[in-house]
Amino acid sequence: MYVRVLKHKNGRSYIQVIEKRGGKYVVRKSFGSGNTPEAVQKLKLTADRWVANQTGLQEFDFVGERELFNKLLDNISSLKLVGIEFTLGRLFDEIGFNNIEDELFRHLVLYRLVYPKSKLKTTEYLYRYEGKQYSEDEIYRYMDKLHNKQKDRVQQISYAHTLSLFPKGIQVVFYDVTTVYFEIDQEDELRKTGFSKEGKHENPQIVLGLLVSRDGYPLAYDIFEGNKFEGHTMMPVIDGFKQKYNLEQLIIVADSGLLSRSNIEQLQEQNYEFILGARIKNESTSIKDKILTLQLKNGESAVINKGDLRLIITYSDKRAEKDQYNRKKGINRLSKQIRSGRLTKDHINKRGYNKFLRMEGQINLVLDQHQIAQDKKWDGLKGYLTNSKLNKDQLIENYQHLWQIEKAFRVAKTELKLRPVFHRRQRRIEAHICLNFAAYKVYKELERFLKENKSSLSPQKVIEIAQNIHQIELTTPTTKDVLKKTIILSEEQKDIERLFQFGC
Repeated sequence: MYVRVLKHKNGRSYIQVIEKRGGKYVVRKSFGSGNTPEAVQKLKLTADRWVANQTGLQEFDFVGERELFNKLLDNISSLKLVGIEFTLGRLFDEIGFNNIEDELFRHLVLYRLVYPKSKLKTTEYLYRYEGKQYSEDEIYRYMDKLHNKQKDRVQQISYAHTLSLFPKGIQVVFYDVTTVYFEIDQEDELRKTGFSKEGKHENPQIVLGLLVSRDGYPLAYDIFEGNKFEGHTMMPVIDGFKQKYNLEQLIIVADSGLLSRSNIEQLQEQNYEFILGARIKNESTSIKDKILTLQLKNGESAVINKGDLRLIITYSDKRAEKDQYNRKKGINRLSKQIRSGRLTKDHINKRGYNKFLRMEGQINLVLDQHQIAQDKKWDGLKGYLTNSKLNKDQLIENYQHLWQIEKAFRVAKTELKLRPVFHRRQRRIEAHICLNFAAYKVYKELERFLKENKSSLSPQKVIEIAQNIHQIELTTPTTKDVLKKTIILSEEQKDIERLFQFGC
């Protein structure tokens, strides 16, 4: 069989497949006619493929194929990154963030997950891969608008979506704080030097308080002056959250850094239930004696009453191993510093493992072996102070979810590049935090989506794959029809396509 192009006197060319049978040539199949070289070439290629399929041959007219291919390339009008919209964009809409109709909000949130750079770098990325063009003034004008009009709405949308995930409502919330530093030298009313959780004590910073639900879905946040004691940030955030959504009862879970007499008194006065990490080594002598005489084994727990509060004590072999490892590491570091002569009497304090130092004679610093031996007695022990009506196991189980908020801060600082912050004006600093809050909500929804669909992919891997899914758009040479095709090449991309069902 072979393909024949038969030119007619009417100017059209007819494409046929000819086959020799019994010494005669017969038309096996007709493929129509065309009156332009492009149309004829297209029909001929179709006929060639048909012949190859019939005969099992895989040989084509490569010259013709190449010419058509080049012709099609000349008519490509765009090549856009679409994987982000098909994945993160879908989740953004399902959360309800698309109710904020500013397109720039959408881009700044989604690309915080993809390309967490400065706002201007993000717009360069948008222009390069999506053909979206924004000026510097547009960016800053929008951030001012976000601060003035949309910040509360972002939190309300996030809360409403999170609430939909908990049919019985949200009764337990988790609170913690972190610090966010700035690459500047001078302080102002908001950005002040203070105790930095990131070790950037010389940099002005802000304190960020975050409230999340069980499983770590973000509920509310606020920012405070960089030198504000973290214990004084909890009540404003919790009270504001409770009042905004008219909630009757909440159980507050927080770590020992938020444990202060003032916080406990305020929580009790306002009828909150709470579960706070306890500083058991700082308890009264009588309470400490009770704790050490419990002789708990792995997985065991006990309750010690403290007036109208309960102190829950647990013991874990795994925690004991970690305590021993950390103490040994700290002691080795102190020993090296003592030998090098770098430590002075000014280093004798209660900070970390410096508590193991003492003076011997007039000038020598040594390790206090008695203090080290006393510290070993507390290995593996953990305490929780509470006024909650939950039983002991429920209290411990709820507190163990506090790690989710630590993960939230870790994702914000590593994946979303929350810091350092380069904005100067407070309203833009607050807008920056708001964009990161929304981006983290999308991240958590992606994490939930993958878990619900039993996918082994991590959120980071999905984002990485989605960045390589593009859509080609071209105009056909003859009919001028606009055609779009999503390019799905690798098995990873096919997995994403199946997960999100966006087709090609």
